[in-house]
Amino acid sequence: MDSRRRTFAKAILWNIIGLSVMSAVGFVATGSFALGGMMALANAGIGFVSYVLYERVWANVSWGRV
Repeated sequence: MDSRRRTFAKAILWNIIGLSVMSAVGFVATGSFALGGMMALANAGIGFVSYVLYERVWANVSWGRV
């Protein structure tokens, strides 16, 4: 099982990657860095919380572990 610290570190790194990708997608979709950035920030916040909860739930599931 991952420690809480490791879970948060993974979530932060994943969100940095996602923020970069979503900023680019938002810019391509809207033509605006500001609007694309706001979309990316909203997505990053929701994604961060979702990822941490997802990882913590799976950390307590023993199914599939060797």
